[in-house]
Amino acid sequence: MIEVEHLTKRFRKTLAVDDLSFKVREGAITGFLGPNGAGKTTTLRIILGLVRPSSGRATVKAQLYRQLRDPLRQVGSVLEASSFHPGRSGRDHLHVVAASAGIERSRVDEVLGLVQLTKDGSRRVGGYSLGMQQRLSLAAALLGDPGVLVLDEPANGLDPQGIHWLRDLLRALAAEGRTILISSHVLPEIEQIADEVVIVHRGKLVEQAPTAELAARISGGIRVRSPEADRLREILEQARVKVTSAQADLIVVGDGSTERIGELAAANGIVLHELAVEKATLEEAFLELTGHETTR
Repeated sequence: MIEVEHLTKRFRKTLAVDDLSFKVREGAITGFLGPNGAGKTTTLRIILGLVRPSSGRATVKAQLYRQLRDPLRQVGSVLEASSFHPGRSGRDHLHVVAASAGIERSRVDEVLGLVQLTKDGSRRVGGYSLGMQQRLSLAAALLGDPGVLVLDEPANGLDPQGIHWLRDLLRALAAEGRTILISSHVLPEIEQIADEVVIVHRGKLVEQAPTAELAARISGGIRVRSPEADRLREILEQARVKVTSAQADLIVVGDGSTERIGELAAANGIVLHELAVEKATLEEAFLELTGHETTR
């Protein structure tokens, strides 16, 4: 488990993280979301012991990262700005990482197979595509078979097939009981893969909730389809029911309830072909919670 407790980080006059607290549970994938400059990367770097907090703490398995014994066997990480020696092969790079952590050499070929780089392991990294470099970063993160993964933009550079592969891989790893924290700006992908989301804004926690529950809290509106849409719109507006859009036979209502709309239609003899609440997406929920600031 990862636990962030009253974490604060100042860079001179800039308050990057402001009394932030949240937990990432075992056996689940947690999406870590926030607009650009919200403090996500700083928080991840504090969790990984790369930045010291001004106050508060972030622990992995109840310990600070620097206190972990054999940290690469405990925590695997992918940061957005990974660097590799362009003249060294992918396999050689992993051999160096494995040797530094006392990990057996046989594990290198195992993780190359896991990230589907077996055929390209002997190629120089300088000839890798961005997606291949990202797979190599994941291989390095998995070398120690860690129980915790901290991933910053893990889908960066992957094509649609690669994203699908990554989704299946992370789900399988979580099913084994691992703790997985993912920071990403690709909200539709997080919506598909994350069990929970943590949303931060200006260094503070805005929300932590199961992904499906968060989207369900925010209505995307009520869809009403009728052959008399124009007349129904007038009736709804007279009843002070907010109509957010209307086209042909379709009306989208921003407030009210399906019961109220149905009653008004029935009272005026209007036939309805559809009356349904639209589910909000994670992106819509995110924008509402963060004041419509984007993740990039």
